[in-house]
Amino acid sequence: MGIVSGIVLYAIIWFMTLLISLQVRVTTQDDAGEGRVAGTHGSAPADPQMRTRVIWTSIIAAGIWAVVAFIILSGVITLDDIDLFTRFGLGSNAR
Repeated sequence: MGIVSGIVLYAIIWFMTLLISLQVRVTTQDDAGEGRVAGTHGSAPADPQMRTRVIWTSIIAAGIWAVVAFIILSGVITLDDIDLFTRFGLGSNAR
């Protein structure tokens, strides 16, 4: 895995982790009971805490990336292990 592919892998993991973290511990404006901000939906977050979510997303994504990068670089799982099309003779380069 090269530097660019490592950065791309981290970016994908980071955004997936962010999308998951946006759904954790959300207090909607309707749940908060303090009224809605004009022009927003009642299910919009009352306090999104984006700085905290971005920091935790970066930390968690770095941990996940480290595990995935170790698996890729060490060869524990290779492309041949997960490539079902060539394994069963369904792909263009069937054996």
